[in-house]
Amino acid sequence: MSLILFYGVPEGCSFGSIVALEWSGLPYRLCRVQMPEVVSCDEYRRINTVGETPSLLLPDGRLISESMAILNYIGAQSIDKGLGFAQGTADFDRLNQMLAYLNTSFFNAFSPLWYAVEHELEPAEKGVLVAYGTAKVEKAHRTLEGLLAGRKCLLGNRPGIADAYFTGIARWNDFHKVVDISQFPALNDLYQRMLQEPAVRFAHAIEHQEKAESTGRFLGEIDLEEALGLLRQAA
Repeated sequence: MSLILFYGVPEGCSFGSIVALEWSGLPYRLCRVQMPEVVSCDEYRRINTVGETPSLLLPDGRLISESMAILNYIGAQSIDKGLGFAQGTADFDRLNQMLAYLNTSFFNAFSPLWYAVEHELEPAEKGVLVAYGTAKVEKAHRTLEGLLAGRKCLLGNRPGIADAYFTGIARWNDFHKVVDISQFPALNDLYQRMLQEPAVRFAHAIEHQEKAESTGRFLGEIDLEEALGLLRQAA
């Protein structure tokens, strides 16, 4: 059994894990999980007890959840490709530090904005949330601009796992339109370059159910029922 990534749509943060899998050269399949309907159903909770994406089913039947853990797993299998680093090295620590910032501060900055979109609120309540979210998103962009520190990518001069995860979150601003990313030239340059990456184009096409051309070892999509059957067989 190959790896199976359960990815959330629309606009799931699992986008970054799809990009990383494409770069890794690892054989994998994808299972589409509609949010919020399917992700919260009892069937999917057999995969992920907290009802979130992404989740990764390993060939031995083990399951990994949370983007940071999944990206670290992919990186550990792809050290020869420069996607991951040996634990205990300075590069490993730098990668985890960046992933942690993206996973907490950058991801979380958009939470008030998503809440305002997904819930029925009084205009005044919505206005407060949008203002709060906008301030948090602006601050996170400003911090990332500083963290680039003259580099082309978040950890160096070639795109890696952190950049894949960044792109999956940064595109949320294209939906909410609360920050003019051109105010952050280094970050904007990174984002625009990432949008041209074949793996990013592939992930976008997969999410939108368009013709997708893999440059990795994508083996096709699998539905949730079939994935659950494979999980039962591996148990």
